[in-house]
Amino acid sequence: MTSQHISDTATDPEGAQHGGVQSVDRAIAVLEILAREGDAGVSEIADQVGIHKSTASRLLGALQARDLVQQNNERGKYQLGFGILRLAASIPGRLSLVQEARPTLEALAAEFKETVNLAVLRSNFAVNVDQAMGPSTLATHNWIGSLTPLHATSSGKVLLAALSADERDRILKETGLPAKTSLTITSRRKLEEQLRQVVRDGIAITHEELEIGLNAAAVPVFNHSGAVIGAVSISGPVFRFEPENQPGLLEALKQAGLEISRRMGYSTA
Repeated sequence: MTSQHISDTATDPEGAQHGGVQSVDRAIAVLEILAREGDAGVSEIADQVGIHKSTASRLLGALQARDLVQQNNERGKYQLGFGILRLAASIPGRLSLVQEARPTLEALAAEFKETVNLAVLRSNFAVNVDQAMGPSTLATHNWIGSLTPLHATSSGKVLLAALSADERDRILKETGLPAKTSLTITSRRKLEEQLRQVVRDGIAITHEELEIGLNAAAVPVFNHSGAVIGAVSISGPVFRFEPENQPGLLEALKQAGLEISRRMGYSTA
């Protein structure tokens, strides 16, 4: 990204209407400069980005507050902070989870001929990051990338149950418990009872809580330290999929969760 590009963006009338995007553009430019130069002062950054020193100072202050940059007390120059390492470190973990889970997802979908999803917690939602489709022609919905409500899905309940009481309370206060169907649990007391059962049983089951006609069951995936990092779910239409009544399904689902967990370094010993 060049300083000419930044300057052009700043003077473009349409770009001026999108100050938030412009600020992000400039912040990225600052990070790129520090990555290239190693360190730089406010004046140097302002010159290269093509902005006033006060604007550069505000950008650096915002990045510093997030630990994305830090200031060298001796030289007064800025360099990349440890927050960059924290963000970078999260990438292989997410990628490896999908990679390690894939064979197990496919085997489970083939055995029970239903849709199997892998979900993680992101921005107060359960987001599906991978999916294996059963051979049924009805299993055609692509859930990958879908942000699904935590309180109304089997994966979401697994992820909610693993949170601390404070973190769960924060999320549910922000999202509320909106009814997705007439069967969605909208009572906090009833939800907490369900979550305690999820912890006891190691599995969450939902009956038409997200969509009428759709049932699902999910189990947790653990990392090397025993923390829940995801959930594996299997879902299907009500007329043929009743998780509790399908011979061997719940045990196979639990074993699938443990297999993926072992691949992520988890040990039950």
